[in-house]
Amino acid sequence: MEKRYSQMEEHELRQEIALLNEKAKKAEQMGMVSEFAVYERKMVMAKAYLLDPNDFNPEETYILDEDDNTFTISYLNGTFAWGYRNDQSELEAVPISLLKEKVK
Repeated sequence: MEKRYSQMEEHELRQEIALLNEKAKKAEQMGMVSEFAVYERKMVMAKAYLLDPNDFNPEETYILDEDDNTFTISYLNGTFAWGYRNDQSELEAVPISLLKEKVK
């Protein structure tokens, strides 16, 4: 039975990320776009469990890693930051691993 990312130790998460990276590269080389996207998303989730949610605070704005949009955190729930992208009115959640750098 597979472990959840939340149950894995740091070294297990790093091994999982390396394995997913290999699978993503193979899928990309074979032109399997949707499979590549799945592995990329799984890597983002695994990386989120390597970070400390306490390093992120509500009302702070970050640049998103995937598209350079900004994201303002309203609250955190586990490894997800809930908030607003580019000051839009729709609340959404992103893994904390996508928060690249704090906007000053």
